Amino acid sequence: VRRRSKVSEAVEKFSIVQTLRAIDDTHVVIYLIDASEGVTDQDASLLGMVLETGRALVIGFNKWDGLSEDQRDKVKRQVDVKLSFLEYAERYYISALHGSGVGKLFESIGALYRSAMVDLSTPRLTEIMEQAIKAHQPPLVKGRRIKLKYAHQGGQNPPVIVIHGNQTVAVPISYKRYLMNVFRDKLNLVGTPVRLEFKSPDNPYLKKTRKSATNIAKGKAAKSSVTKKPRKPPKHR
Repeated sequence: VRRRSKVSEAVEKFSIVQTLRAIDDTHVVIYLIDASEGVTDQDASLLGMVLETGRALVIGFNKWDGLSEDQRDKVKRQVDVKLSFLEYAERYYISALHGSGVGKLFESIGALYRSAMVDLSTPRLTEIMEQAIKAHQPPLVKGRRIKLKYAHQGGQNPPVIVIHGNQTVAVPISYKRYLMNVFRDKLNLVGTPVRLEFKSPDNPYLKKTRKSATNIAKGKAAKSSVTKKPRKPPKHR
């Protein structure tokens, strides 16, 4: 995808559509940023789309050898501000012209692919979850502790981990982020996001209440549909 200032609007839209299709069809995304231009809003927007697809990601900062120390520090500050949502992504500072760092970037692709397509056992995932809970318990909700019981794999590319428990709908975003980081660290996942899904058992009392309300409504409807017998007209003397 070229910079907006260098292409017409129609060409730019077509280029972005093609890029999104390519992202959707791949396992690992290699995204190159021209370090001499810094991290642009367009970079942040496209990388946000990569995050939405859940693809493994490696970012290459090209022309790095041509920057001064101050320029390099500036780019790193831009990454911290504009790309803070991509803490999982691998980063390499390279020079495509001279080949420095390029070999290490391509060597990382295999590890990213294996991380994205990893097979995870239920006992291992549950063990990691229990260790995470022991180190940092979930918060209280209306005086009751959120209980997470077990975890299993729900998908790949990216790895999806399904966690079962009580009151899981109330798990805050901060605790979800904590669990994602723990899973990624303990499983040695490289360059791929981890998605969590939470499931709680159905409330039997809620089902009974709904069933009772439905029966009452049906009973009222049945009574209202009963046809009254017509009265006989009085006899005339």
